[in-house]
Amino acid sequence: MKNFKIIYWVSTGLLTAMMLMSAGMYIFNNPAIREAFSKLGHPTHIIYPLAIAKILGLIAIWTNKSRSLKEWAYAGFFFNFVLAFAAHVMVNDGEFMAPLIALVLLLVSYFSWAKQDRAI
Repeated sequence: MKNFKIIYWVSTGLLTAMMLMSAGMYIFNNPAIREAFSKLGHPTHIIYPLAIAKILGLIAIWTNKSRSLKEWAYAGFFFNFVLAFAAHVMVNDGEFMAPLIALVLLLVSYFSWAKQDRAI
């Protein structure tokens, strides 16, 4: 069980770093993100709410206040990463690796957490 805890903390930490960098870019480098969203065909008015949602999702994952809230946060990140990956592949801009890495980290984090949670 100790291996799953280590895997959970490492994958969740790396996922957190990626999401904080992403949310930070959405807030502090907004003109470049607006351009990127426009190229992907996404509306630019969702940039700030998406940054806030990423931060709130991380809080839900790290605080462990509610199991269902944590699962919803994982689900929200899952759909965000899958759709981001698909959007980058569809426009063929070569930027699909970040969402793919985030998706792998998310799945590793979720399944290692679930394995620990079932063992308790």
